[in-house]
Amino acid sequence: MAAVPDHIYEAIDDALTWIEIDHGVTVVFAVARGSRAWGAASPVSDYDVGFVFVPRDLRRYAHLEGPTEVVLEQRDEFEFQGWDVRTFARLLGDSNDGAIDALRSPIRYRVAYDPADLRTYVEGAYDPMDLYHAWRGIATSNYRKYVSHHLVRTDDELFPIVESYADGYLVEADEGTMTVPADDERFTETQTKPTVKRNLTIYRAAMAARYLKATGERGDHELPLIEFDRFLDEQAPAVFDHDRIERARELLERKRAGEGAATVGDAVGREFATPPREIDPAVHARSGPETDRLDGFIDEMIDAVA
Repeated sequence: MAAVPDHIYEAIDDALTWIEIDHGVTVVFAVARGSRAWGAASPVSDYDVGFVFVPRDLRRYAHLEGPTEVVLEQRDEFEFQGWDVRTFARLLGDSNDGAIDALRSPIRYRVAYDPADLRTYVEGAYDPMDLYHAWRGIATSNYRKYVSHHLVRTDDELFPIVESYADGYLVEADEGTMTVPADDERFTETQTKPTVKRNLTIYRAAMAARYLKATGERGDHELPLIEFDRFLDEQAPAVFDHDRIERARELLERKRAGEGAATVGDAVGREFATPPREIDPAVHARSGPETDRLDGFIDEMIDAVA
């Protein structure tokens, strides 16, 4: 993973200070999100920053409107997304993939509170069922929106094309497939832009979902490493064949080389990009992080900046 230059740390820290002033909050910790967190950044990639914050006036939690729950800011090449501490804990309680990734990010821009203990707890308490469906949703929605060749209905609903005929199409629908006549004026055929970046996003999410499911069925759900190259080297061979891993690795290297916007067609495949909708709750469902434990971590984060 490429090192972050010192001047970037300084610029992000300065921007966080202005966000604190503008919103009346204190940052608990701030980390890299997106491609920089999982090792797919190119020399021209923006910097996505995730952070957790506490209102400077804690009385805002008792006010009728309550404190700001999410802060979104774009400052130069930096994109910031922040959660207030209670919202962040609630997301962790729901086994939210973005919140869990923030805990696991290998790049930290500011740490008033070290989340190591919180990370250890959440990694042992998350609900695999919820996390599986989060990753499955990322894979299937990105495939459907950006990679699959599809029809667009007048209400903007997308229908991926399974087969094209002289007089119509066989398309994917919510309940299996359906046939659309070529002269049905409600539908328009649309080509997508299946880039390296989009295919890689689909690969990472589909592999994460399938890896979590496979390890759960073997008796112990194992989180895929957040650094995608390490996942491909160290964990993926236990579940995926060599060709599948190498196709993902090729996309990763092209993304790193600055070819994220290059069009490559469907490099994933419809079947792999759509993990099973139904998995066995008896095998994969857990109760998730406990509210009392998360409340304790909320207290620690508030104390760290109070």
